[in-house]
Amino acid sequence: MVSERASRQAFLGVSALLFAVSAAVTIVWCRSMSAMGGMPMPGGWTMSMAWMRMPGQTWPGAAASFLGMWVVMMVAMMLPSLVPMLGRYREAAAGRTGETHLGRLTALVGVGYFLVWTVFGMAAFPLGIALAAAEMMEPALAHGVPIAVGVVVVIAGSLQFTAWKARHLACCREAPGRGRTLPADAATAWRHGLRLGLHCSYCCAGPMAILLVMGVMDLRAMALVTAAITVERLAPAGERVARAIGAAVVGAGLLMIARAAGLG
Repeated sequence: MVSERASRQAFLGVSALLFAVSAAVTIVWCRSMSAMGGMPMPGGWTMSMAWMRMPGQTWPGAAASFLGMWVVMMVAMMLPSLVPMLGRYREAAAGRTGETHLGRLTALVGVGYFLVWTVFGMAAFPLGIALAAAEMMEPALAHGVPIAVGVVVVIAGSLQFTAWKARHLACCREAPGRGRTLPADAATAWRHGLRLGLHCSYCCAGPMAILLVMGVMDLRAMALVTAAITVERLAPAGERVARAIGAAVVGAGLLMIARAAGLG
């Protein structure tokens, strides 16, 4: 009992330390990017420096820099809702391995989970670069970006009401393995982490789309998205919370469209 308590305390302590470090690095990184400013664009908006190369930087270097920032940012944003899922994995695997081995398996689950988010970032970067290049070459396209952002926000909010969202949210809230014993081996831990990452990425598709279009380096947008993801995962009535968040997001998106169209 004492060993289990110490193991849980160590798990929570490491998680808290990892969150604090990743959040601090993310804040410093975002502020440094913000200090550089952005590129004013037709339509009255500013393009984030996240989609541009720094002076003397190669495209592979820019991609590596973005991916490093992305992974650290994902750790800071997702860890608050991931820790309970990791805790449920530990409960399912406990009793079949030693505490030291359990810690390693838990870490492997986390690595698998964040690998999925790393792949997501690898896909987001070239897409963002391509869109940024198109917007810089076509002023008419750039003029429509504020309205397009509002449309994306409305669509993201609408996803909160779908059965697809509810299904993946339920998988995140009731992680696979809860209520039964899991084999305590590396292959199972790895697959478990990948499954969690896939369900989480599907569940977070709407909020992450909002973050990408609102400004991937915007601390306020990041904080709001993190809060929304965490609350819908951990609140007692998660599906109702998700719908309430969706209603607020749809309203915000409609307001953005109205303002961009000169109606507000």
